[in-house]
Amino acid sequence: MKSGSVLKPGVVLSFKVVIGQNFVVPPYSKVSLLKQPTKQDSDEELEYADNDSDTLDPAATGTMDKLNGDSSLEFSEMQDHVSSELGYGGVGYIWSICEGSHEEEWRHSVAPIPAEKVAEITQVIEDDLELVSQDSNAPASSGELKPDTQINAEDDAVYFEKEVEATFLRAVNENVEVDHVILEVNSLRLSYNMQAADCAGAIFHSMMKLALDTTHSLQNELLRNVHETVNTWQKLLKSYLPGKDEEIEVILKFEEICLESVRELSPLFTQILHVLYEKDIITEEAIEDWESEKKDADEADRVFVKQAEIFLKWLREAEEDDEEDDE
Repeated sequence: MKSGSVLKPGVVLSFKVVIGQNFVVPPYSKVSLLKQPTKQDSDEELEYADNDSDTLDPAATGTMDKLNGDSSLEFSEMQDHVSSELGYGGVGYIWSICEGSHEEEWRHSVAPIPAEKVAEITQVIEDDLELVSQDSNAPASSGELKPDTQINAEDDAVYFEKEVEATFLRAVNENVEVDHVILEVNSLRLSYNMQAADCAGAIFHSMMKLALDTTHSLQNELLRNVHETVNTWQKLLKSYLPGKDEEIEVILKFEEICLESVRELSPLFTQILHVLYEKDIITEEAIEDWESEKKDADEADRVFVKQAEIFLKWLREAEEDDEEDDE
């Protein structure tokens, strides 16, 4: 390199290239003793370009001969008298890896990506994610097929619930400690990218299924099974009920379970809801919000609200009594 020459970030120099005095090599340039092959050159010509003297520029060939000692002119003298693309005294040619456009050259360089390019890429990714989110939230028109992402999400929810149930039943049969079950459910949660409400719903479904599968002949015996199951596994269920929203999700899940077991669990909805309330699994606020959400629902969606009217009334009256006592 001659005095005053500057290499910008990302520059790659070939062997024996000389940068001329006070010459600034553009960013992400590649500099070689050979001229860049034209676009029309075949792959075979490019492969054997180094061995074929006919494809080399005469000036470049002469320069190489001088550098290799084939000429009597000293290297230092040659540098002082030759003017090239690399400035006065420079030897070599600047290649453009993107056909003369520097806009994309940073992609092919070993140098760090410029900060402005990083910001640009980040913005593009964020915009794409926003578009995907908007598309996934857009309602499908009548007769339109569901997007693959939505179908996959539904499949994941089904598989997740089945795996949680299998984990829960194994814990029951092998007397696995609750803390260990929580670790396994957390692992499944991460694998399927689920929320706490999904875990709570899957666990509660498994608990009710266990109560149903346990021997019983009368509703009182089924209710006893539910009591025992809740007493044993309430810590597991509470681990995924950090707030009111998750508790409401459990009530909604309970409605689904009762609709699947119309003859057995459905008549016990209010009594089991009361059990969950007494065990501090479902709070009064969650029950009241669940009732409010069902206020404008269709009659079919208000079946269990009507069934629990006496219990809901008792909750409201108890709250009023507490307020009077506080006064």
